[in-house]
Amino acid sequence: MIMVKEKIQKAFENLKESLGYSNAMVVPRVEKVVVSSGVGKRAKTNKNFIELVTDRLSIITGQKPAARPAKKSIAGFKIRQGDPVGLSVTLRGSRMIQFLDKLIHVALPRTKDFRGIKRSAVDSMGNLTIGIKEHTIFPEVADEELSNTFGLSIVLVSSAKTRDEAMKYFEYIGIPFAKEKEAK
Repeated sequence: MIMVKEKIQKAFENLKESLGYSNAMVVPRVEKVVVSSGVGKRAKTNKNFIELVTDRLSIITGQKPAARPAKKSIAGFKIRQGDPVGLSVTLRGSRMIQFLDKLIHVALPRTKDFRGIKRSAVDSMGNLTIGIKEHTIFPEVADEELSNTFGLSIVLVSSAKTRDEAMKYFEYIGIPFAKEKEAK
């Protein structure tokens, strides 16, 4: 198993021919990883839910999440301006690389019925968005309280200029994409 850090360091040598790079500074790289979770209605009914999600996200990422307040009041959803509606963590540097390594090699393979990430998850700006239904796929979280599971959104922000460039880079660093269906 090759670590993500080693692959990131060797990206130029391996991608320069297929993408036509002449300078190592042009190679795409992961700039940051944003892990976020919405707390929504569950925070209204269960007062300890925000603390629970904060604690679990800090265990998973190694960094304390920041609360994201509602920008405006919405009467239909019973939300007031300033109420916490989500939690977010932005990872950079060594914590980002450690999290990516754990995500690719440990967490995603533990996902139930995992067949790969859809290729449509990479947008035209070169960013990859992964939705996870249950946070319990991460090894740090104990499976004791299965009633308090929550979903996560993980966004890998890259410096790629195009979608194709980003796809080749993400495939190279080891993101497990779903196999393309063959035409009959």
